[in-house]
Amino acid sequence: MAKVSKNARVAQRSANAGSGRDFVKVVKPVKDPKTGKYTYKEMMIHKDETKTFFAKK
Repeated sequence: MAKVSKNARVAQRSANAGSGRDFVKVVKPVKDPKTGKYTYKEMMIHKDETKTFFAKK
């Protein structure tokens, strides 16, 4: 088996650009108004939508 160059691997990564690497796991603390305790909301979202996720209440 031949050795694969670094440039070939970079091209391989760009070919897989639509894969799951565009998604991130975000965790947002949410405070309960009655008890004052925090719960954590976890979601898998696209990395371009992170600012809108944290901007929402």
